[in-house]
Formats: sequence, C-alpha cells, structure tokens
Amino acid sequence: MAVVGSGPAGFYTAYRVMTKIPTTKVDMFEALPVPYGLVRFGVAPDHPEVKNCREKFEEVASSPNFTFIGNVSIGNAGGHFDGCTIPLASIMRHYDAVVFAYGASKDKKLGIPGESELQGIYSAREFVGWYNGLPEYAHLAPDLTKGDEAVIIGQGNVALDVARMLLENVDVLRKSDITEAAIETLLKSRIKRVHVVGRRGPMQAAFTIKEVRELMKLHGVGFHPVNMSLIPDEISKLPRARRRLTEVMVKGSTARIDDATRSWSLDFCLSPTEFLGPPNGCVNSTVFERTTLSSPFDQSSKVVGTGEKLTIPSSVAFRSIGYKSVALPGFSEAGISFNDGKGVIDNDGMGRVLRIKNDESVDQHQESHLPGVYCAGWVKRGPTGVIASTMEDAFSTGDAIASDWHSEALFIKGESSSGWEALRTGVEHGKCRVIQWEDWLRIDKAEKERGLLAGKEREKFTSTAEMISAAATTTTS
Repeated sequence: MAVVGSGPAGFYTAYRVMTKIPTTKVDMFEALPVPYGLVRFGVAPDHPEVKNCREKFEEVASSPNFTFIGNVSIGNAGGHFDGCTIPLASIMRHYDAVVFAYGASKDKKLGIPGESELQGIYSAREFVGWYNGLPEYAHLAPDLTKGDEAVIIGQGNVALDVARMLLENVDVLRKSDITEAAIETLLKSRIKRVHVVGRRGPMQAAFTIKEVRELMKLHGVGFHPVNMSLIPDEISKLPRARRRLTEVMVKGSTARIDDATRSWSLDFCLSPTEFLGPPNGCVNSTVFERTTLSSPFDQSSKVVGTGEKLTIPSSVAFRSIGYKSVALPGFSEAGISFNDGKGVIDNDGMGRVLRIKNDESVDQHQESHLPGVYCAGWVKRGPTGVIASTMEDAFSTGDAIASDWHSEALFIKGESSSGWEALRTGVEHGKCRVIQWEDWLRIDKAEKERGLLAGKEREKFTSTAEMISAAATTTTS
C-alpha cells in the first residue's frame, strides 16, 4: 500500500491498516525530507503536548513492513520542492492500494481590492509555516515594524494562533521549537493591538475554548469586551460547550485593559471589502462592511451586509479563512474525481475514491468507487478539525481498506505489487537524494543538538538543503 503524505492522516491510516491486516507493507511518500506534516509545520510551537502523537507515528515507522520515502513528490515538483518526483501513473502500476493523505497546501483568498497589490498582507498559512520552519516560507520575512495595529480576518483556531504569536511574550516562545528567525522578527515587532475579525457573531464563531482561554490568560495582554447585544441574556441555557465558551468571552482577560501593554479583540459582524495603502506600497488600513445576523443566537444564522463601512488601521493584515487541497497531476488520467470547488477528492464518506463514469447509452454520469484508491484527512473531508478528528477520519478510511481486503473486493490491477522496490532504481539513478527513516533520525538528532545549544527542544532546519546535508552527516554522541 502506498500512502501519499506523512502527516497525521497518513500515519493513522497506515497504523489502522497494519493493525487490521498484519501482513500489510506500507510505503509512505513525503515531498519534504522530514515527516509529520502539520504536526511539525502547523501546530503552534507553544503547544508541544499536541505533538505527542509523534510517538505513535514512530511506533508505526519502526515496523519492518514500513518504508518512509522522503524528499519524493508524487506527480508534482512545484512550490518549495526540489527533490525527486515520481509520476502518479508509476505509483498506480506497482501497488495494490494507494491512499492520498497529502493535506491542503493552498490558501483560500478574499478576492478584494488591494489583497494582491499591497505588501504586508499574509495568509495565516504562510505566517504559521514561517514561524514553524516550513521551507516554502523560510524567506517570508513579515514586517511587523510599520505600525502597532494588526488585523486578522477569520475567527478559527488558526486565527487565534496567529494572534497569540503576535501578542505572547517572546521569552516564553523562545523556549519552544519556534525558529530563531521568527524570534528575531517578533523581538522587533511594534504590534500592540490585534483585531480578530469575523463576518458572523460569537454564537457562530468557529474557535474553541482552549485557544480563547490561552489568549485571555496572556500576561500583560488585555481583552476588549465583546458586543453584549450579540450575547444571549440567559447564557446558562446555552448548550454546555457553547455556554462555557461564551462565559470565557464575557469574563474577558486576566489583565485589565487600562493596565495592559498589549490588547486584542474579537470584532464580530464585519466583512472585509478592501485593503488600503499607497500604490505598490504597504497596507495601512482595512475597510469592512458591517453585517447583521438574521438570528444572532442561532449557530446557522444567515449573514446580510448593511452597507455601512468601518475602517480599521492595520499596518499588517492576515487572512485566515481556510486552506484548500488541490488535485495532483495525473488524477484525471487515473480516473480520480476531484472537486475543485470544495478542494477535496470525491469519495463515499469512508475514504473510497470515486470516479465519474460517462454512460453514453443513457447520457448521464454514474459514480463508482475506483478499486484500490482511497483518501484520508483534509483532502478527504476538507480542512477542518483537530488532530483527534483527523485520527478518527483516518481510522474510518483504514477500516474501509481492511473491509474491502477481507471481502476480496477489487483492488488496483497493476503490473506488480512490488511497490518501492520496483520504483527505487529509476528514482535513485537521478541526482536527487531519497530520505529514508534512518536519514530522518539523523536530521532529528541534529536539530535537537542545535536546540540544546539554544536552550530549547530543537532548532529546525528551514531549508531542504540543510535537511539533506544533515541526513548525510554521521554524528557521534
């Protein structure tokens, strides 16, 4: 079985299948030289406990039936990638099953004036990738010195992560695995006021209590009160999770606004319409249209623009409105149905990938499962949820694979089931370097040694060249 992607979805699917079918051999392909996907590059550096799932992934990787194939992209050599590339058709020829678990590598855009023309506007994905050491964004160099107000558009957990990084005491972050480049930039930051802006209200907000509570407890950081007209009179009658979240918002921060050196707010019922700034210059403010809710206390309330505008100063702006998966080159030739609008691989909900059959006799499309082809994680269900929900999703895909195998359903009918052994000769004859698990362990060790010198858990390499160099170096303890 080939697994494309080495994040939580890929590892948890592999674990499930290897548990249910002990003779399974798994080859896991990763475009970067290092594993773990969003666990490494997406989880906030001050949330080390969230990364504990790596222990389970290491257990999977220790199996003699598991092979990690890093620095190898399937079909796509774009973006930050400068390693090996294998055509999708080659993968399909040499495996019984292929699982796509490569996540969401693109950002959704607002599509408003100034977004593409002005400097100082970043996607949350870029910013998060930058401070977490993702090679693609190692040279982002966000300028946080132009002014003291920042706007974050979007009110999910990623938006709150960005806010926390802008407001947290740098000495606290210094102990985490955040990159040294990010520490240097945050030390120079002039940001004192952060607006986290959403189109809807507090009863419809997507963030969770843990992230809000962390911001409320930041030392020396005050919270501007929420608009109480958007809060029900009887909070006690709300469902438990929403009640607890609302109570945290209403209670506010530990620090008083009057005493705080930095502050933030949840600005509800505002929809961005334009970024303002000098031609070819930096953003200096963001224009919003006030919105109204058809039913303010209903979680599914409709949003309607009022026509009234509000301008918020913003020397830097972040859009945090979601990630998006894209199809791999070769999908259409393989008969894999991809929904560009939703940014997901069409599937039956259990991870079985669908193909669209054109039945000319009745002139209509019929959906059917593509034998042996599966998906898991964000590319299966969209970019939502936390690692725990990704695990459950991956397990459902793993269960579908095991069920199909035990029921002797059709799988891929290729040239062979030799997997990596059939592919490696052609790949290794090229100039690129394939990274295997023992190579990753050398990279891991080198990063931890660098971290020890800086008084932290690890100092990540932020370029693939550095990673590959470390993989080739034998160090002594």
